[in-house]
Amino acid sequence: MSARMRLAITLGDPAGIGPEIVASLLASREVERAGVDVVVVGDRATLAALPAPLPGASSVVASDVGPIELGRPSAASGAAAARALFRAIELAMAGDVAGVVTAPTSKEAMHLAGHAYPGQTEILIERSGTPRGVMLFVGGGIKVALATRHVALRRVADALDADAIAADLGLLGTALRREFGVAVPRIVVTGLNPHAGEHGLFGDEEARVIGPAVERVRSAGVAVTGPLPADTAFVRLRKGEFDAAFAMYHDQGLIAVKLLAFGFGVNVTIGLPFVRTSPDHGTAYDIAGTNQADDSSLIEAFRLAVDCAKSRGSPPEALRRGLLEP
Repeated sequence: MSARMRLAITLGDPAGIGPEIVASLLASREVERAGVDVVVVGDRATLAALPAPLPGASSVVASDVGPIELGRPSAASGAAAARALFRAIELAMAGDVAGVVTAPTSKEAMHLAGHAYPGQTEILIERSGTPRGVMLFVGGGIKVALATRHVALRRVADALDADAIAADLGLLGTALRREFGVAVPRIVVTGLNPHAGEHGLFGDEEARVIGPAVERVRSAGVAVTGPLPADTAFVRLRKGEFDAAFAMYHDQGLIAVKLLAFGFGVNVTIGLPFVRTSPDHGTAYDIAGTNQADDSSLIEAFRLAVDCAKSRGSPPEALRRGLLEP
């Protein structure tokens, strides 16, 4: 095993732009500048079609599913994407890599292949045996975590749970210290309803669920503020009053990040026993194979994975065995 840090990079859905942007990353010299080695994980035929990797890059065949049509989700492309992710998780859990950078996948293709997960985050959590994981987005100078992920808007209020919010805020505080080097994290929690419920006029989730969770975490010594109206919470976050925000649902948090960092945002899964990042965009089937894909978000995801892994500095297998405190 190399003495240098190693990261795994999956090709994502081979029918999309994943292989193109991974090849572009390798050609950009980012890997050499970072001083790490990479293991590219994907389907045999797709790996064979990539340009010759840089020194310090190797490949692992995760599947051999046969012909895949560019630009179209299929059971074959979904199977290839899923198996690449499974293999990368195995490498991380074995301590062979310090983190995983995942290229985009398609929920439709994964479902066609029989993997009925809402997204890669849920696979990472389940396959790593992690009790809880949180989706965190980084970009535009802000960090935003989500209380709920891919949940229909009409179901969000019922999905909120005080125990879960308190646990996720604890994970966010730990990640800010361990992966991002924030000595005393300051977290702002958004409300669910307009004006954070306006004292119950527009909903009681703030008083009944979110507020008690915040109070519990605050009493444990974490610097948490809220719940505040989301519109003002993000303004204050952008001004630097807080290190991260904790939003109640997907679009509440993602609109802020994508407004500030569209094309450069990074999706991070916190709470795992290893680092995981991903570009904040999809498979872009419509331009797959045309060499028009922008690798900016993948480059940012790779850079952040390197920084977080170096900041964490602990072998992932030690965390997995419970030898280190999270």
